[in-house]
Amino acid sequence: MNPQTATPRNLTAERTFTVLLSPTRRGARLARLLTVAHLGLWGLPLESAAHIVAELAANASVHGRVPGRNFQLRLTAHPGTLLRIEVTDTRGDRLPAPSTPADDAESGRGLLIVEALADRWGVVPGLVPRKTVWAELDLVP
Repeated sequence: MNPQTATPRNLTAERTFTVLLSPTRRGARLARLLTVAHLGLWGLPLESAAHIVAELAANASVHGRVPGRNFQLRLTAHPGTLLRIEVTDTRGDRLPAPSTPADDAESGRGLLIVEALADRWGVVPGLVPRKTVWAELDLVP
């Protein structure tokens, strides 16, 4: 990587990063790694955003998976105001909703984590067969 492109910069204009990823565990892991890399370069806080992306990408890989169709990760940073995270998959027929799993359940807490970390989140049905799950984090200047 070019050292000039790897140097963190102050965010003064809206920045957007979009990528298509395979709906697999590897694709979900790559979504998190790319988020950490881009937010680091943009000089933005990473921890909550990385956890949110990990949960939404995992959901897209497990519950939104359609063989042969990718999911999309989109990060949009508005300087000094907010970071918007969007994950679009091709299972518009499965709209997510947070639920409380049994105490001994090994899964089912992803959207509860998103709800706890994000300032706002929601689901937008898209063109059939898509849906986008989004989350926003307020950025304090």
